[in-house]
Amino acid sequence: MFRPLRSALVVCAALAIAGCGGGQKRPGTDLAASRITTIGVNSYLWRASLDTLSFMPLLQTDSNGGVIVTDWYVNPQTPAERMKVTVTILDQDLRADAVRVAALREVNRGGQWVSAPVTAATTQKLEDIILTRARDLRRASSAN
Repeated sequence: MFRPLRSALVVCAALAIAGCGGGQKRPGTDLAASRITTIGVNSYLWRASLDTLSFMPLLQTDSNGGVIVTDWYVNPQTPAERMKVTVTILDQDLRADAVRVAALREVNRGGQWVSAPVTAATTQKLEDIILTRARDLRRASSAN
């Protein structure tokens, strides 16, 4: 019974607070700031990570904590190998050191999945792809 009234009050309060900016733009600010935190982490890095891993099945996502965990993915071109990836967004700013990728790799030997090493270049390449995509998303939002 009170839920609609409470929701309306919250919306009104949020609008009132948002309108208290004074009308002056601070120097050095832009519409596509590098710090976008409505979900707990940088939204450009979050979206870019999801886009980059879109071909893999997702096991867990936590936008407040900035963690994305995929399930095992088997590339049809290499069916005897599978990968699992974890992306962690470490900061609210769009920076190169704000995203960390960890990967697990297994190979099928005689019907058993056995751990295999993942080269550092693989995780570095995924981080680079995510950062490039995040920067593209930021540029696109400032163009609008």
